[in-house]
Amino acid sequence: MGAGPQKHYTVQQQPPAGSCHYRYEHGEPLEDRACTPGAISPAVTQANLKSTICRKGGYTSGVRPSAYVTGKEKRLNAASYGYTGRMADAEYDHLISLQLGGDPNDPRNLWVEPADPGHKKGAGVNNRKDPVETKLHTAVCAGQITLAAAQQAIVTDWNTALTALHLGS
Repeated sequence: MGAGPQKHYTVQQQPPAGSCHYRYEHGEPLEDRACTPGAISPAVTQANLKSTICRKGGYTSGVRPSAYVTGKEKRLNAASYGYTGRMADAEYDHLISLQLGGDPNDPRNLWVEPADPGHKKGAGVNNRKDPVETKLHTAVCAGQITLAAAQQAIVTDWNTALTALHLGS
């Protein structure tokens, strides 16, 4: 459990440089589970979905830290993971996305996600995790799966989350 949304975010301390290591499943880069185990926001619960992540008009823009804070954290986290690629091609990603009730600025929930294999350098952020997050969000808001099930599936392996929850692939 993280701190949840804050009025003023500060740059969070990141794991020591070189202490985190990517792992790969199905050819996709995944987070180091010791460095980035995920953290949920206490502000989002199964009971309040309609007033938080499922509300009309959106939720994430109101809880997302500023680019000033995340930009500094992204550079520090890249050092944690030993990421040396173009920063513009990597995403400072919430393991449990904001649309699934992930904590907005807990360092346990954020990691520098490199571009997918085969990504053209300089083409900007590109990853296959984002559509999975959106499908899980849609299923949670439709009552097809619980919030906790979606959060656990994304933390276990986002590559298999949809299949594990019988939502297709």
